[in-house]
This record gives sequence, C-alpha cells and structure tokens, in this order.
Amino acid sequence: MYFTTKHHQIALTLLAGVGSKRARTILNHFSNLEEFFSEKRINLAKLPGISATALTVKQRLDALIEADKIVELIAKDGVNTIFLNEVSYPNRLKQCADAPLLLYSKGNIEWNAKKIISIVGTRNASNYGKELVKELVHGVAAHDAIVVSGMAYGIDVFAHQEALKNELSTWGVLGHGIGWMYPTEHKKIANQMLERGGLISEFIPRLKPEPPFFPMRNRIVAGLTDATIVVESGEKGGSLITADLANDYNREVYAYPGDVTRTTSLGCLSLIANNKATLVRNSKDVLDNLGWLTRNTKKISQPTLFEQVNEQELKIIEVMKEKKNNSLEAICFLSSLAVNEVVTLLLSLEFKGLVQSKPGNRFELIC
Repeated sequence: MYFTTKHHQIALTLLAGVGSKRARTILNHFSNLEEFFSEKRINLAKLPGISATALTVKQRLDALIEADKIVELIAKDGVNTIFLNEVSYPNRLKQCADAPLLLYSKGNIEWNAKKIISIVGTRNASNYGKELVKELVHGVAAHDAIVVSGMAYGIDVFAHQEALKNELSTWGVLGHGIGWMYPTEHKKIANQMLERGGLISEFIPRLKPEPPFFPMRNRIVAGLTDATIVVESGEKGGSLITADLANDYNREVYAYPGDVTRTTSLGCLSLIANNKATLVRNSKDVLDNLGWLTRNTKKISQPTLFEQVNEQELKIIEVMKEKKNNSLEAICFLSSLAVNEVVTLLLSLEFKGLVQSKPGNRFELIC
C-alpha cells in the first residue's frame, strides 16, 4: 500500500497519546513525516515526552491504514485538508499554542484573508440580539470582512444568515465532522455557505458530535479571527469560553451591554465589568477600535516623533507597530524590558498622545 504525505498527516492526528505538544516535538525532529512512521521505536523513545512503550510499528501502521480510509472519504465528499506546517495554514491560528494539527474544510476558505471576525452568543437569542447582529454585519460588510461562528442555534446561525444576506463570506466551525450537521435544521444554510465561505472542522469527516467537541471547536473560532464579538450571553456558555480563549490568544474581544434584568445580558456585562471585553454599542465602535475606519487624527511625521520620544520609548513604539492593540505582557516580552519599565514608558507615551490604554491591560498605538 502506497502512503502519501496526506496519509502521514492524517495518521499523525490518529495516533493515541500524541496530542498537540508531542506532535510538535515530532514535527521539529522530522522534516518528512514518512521518516517518522518508518523510524525504529527505540529511536523515537529518545524524543522528549515520547514513551518507549508508545508508537509501536503496529500502532503507526494501523494509523496509516485508517488514514487511507479517510483519504478515500474526503475525496468522495470533496473535503480539503490543511496541515500545521504547510505555508497556507492560517497564520492567525498558527500563533496559538493549541492550534489543531490538521483542519478539514469544504467550500471556499481564504485562510489568511485580511479581515476576519467571529460573532458569537446565546442560543436563546432575543430580538434585541438579532437586531444588533444585523447592524453589526451590515457595518462590517463595507469592509468585506469574513464572519466566523459555530453554526449553533441563536446568535451563531443568525450571524451566518446575515453574512450571506450582505454577500459576505462566512465560515462555520463545527463540533463534529464535515458531512454531519448538528443541529440538522442548519443543513440548508450550511449548503448555502459553501458558495460563499464554507465549513471547517478538526474532526474526521462524518464523525458525530460529542459534548467535549464543542469547547474544542471554540478555540478555532477564537484563533482564526482578529476579534471575537459577544452579542448576547448568559452567565455560562460557549460564547464566554470563546471570549476567554480569544483573550488568551491576545485577540480583541468586544461585548454589547444589555438590559441588566435579562439573563442573556449577564455574560456580556460580566466580560465588560472584568475588563475581559471592550464595550461596544454598534458596528462603528467595532470598526473604529479595530482601526478599520479612516482616522481623522493627523498622523505625526517621523521627524516630529523622534523629537518627542526617547530611545526606550521609540523601542516600545516599534514593538507596538506589529499589532493594533497590545497586551502589557506582549510588550514586555517583545521589548525585553521589565514590567515596571514598560508601564512607565507607556504612561509617558500616553501623556504625549501617542498611546491609548484599553480595557484588559492593553494598549493601542495612535501615532
């Protein structure tokens, strides 16, 4: 039996005991996965975190045989795959330590599009929440943003529907394999999405949903995008998990405030109160915060900038140019400066009108 690169990629995800961390160890040691699958077990045991009793020749061969069945299935179903070490793997997701090794997709997915947002929220969406989604999607449509969500009842599926109405590409991240649809009522819109966007999953095609799959799905929703926008949410739920993950990935998180007497407002209010999300009222707030609107403020010329700042402050500015909103931790890491030094420098830059502090210990460069 002949095994291709795709066989080896899929087989690696099927090996018992090889999670994200061990798989990355393997990828760091083998430039060609075929070498890994043919390597002697005694040599594999020398790799950090790989047990001598694991990854026997039989285990690896069984995984390849199973992968062969999946290769046939995805060819039949028109499903594509993309692997972590491939150039076209989504850059945003690759930055996440727990990024899936392999993604299955169907449709037209532009993995590294310039503008991607996720819209998430309660399954029990109110008319208020739906109106917010309508206005939000209509607002981002002018910027040709891609809308990502999780195909669930409520806010999720409504966001997908509004994206299609506004002729935007929209991606549904599934908590099961492609070829299965939960809830079944969403089959029609899922098929419509294949024409403008598509479906994404880390699970093998046709795999039925299981409760643990949905929290796993949420990290992809958060990791694929520039910002996660929570429209309505109860005190607990998948949308809050997605928001927490987006914060962990140093992505923007926005939340709409709501009536304090509504249970579907409690999650958003909690995110805002705990500085886990920036309060937004409409699409303009979101677009402005993301820097997608043309700024009216006059840009400072480079000679003026050098006159205003010292060498260390300039170092902070250069670090912050890579991303619109930067966490304090990220600035410290990239600048190799101590926290107290960075805080002092940021405060000085804020006084000079070059930096703006944001919720959640984040800072925006406005020069």
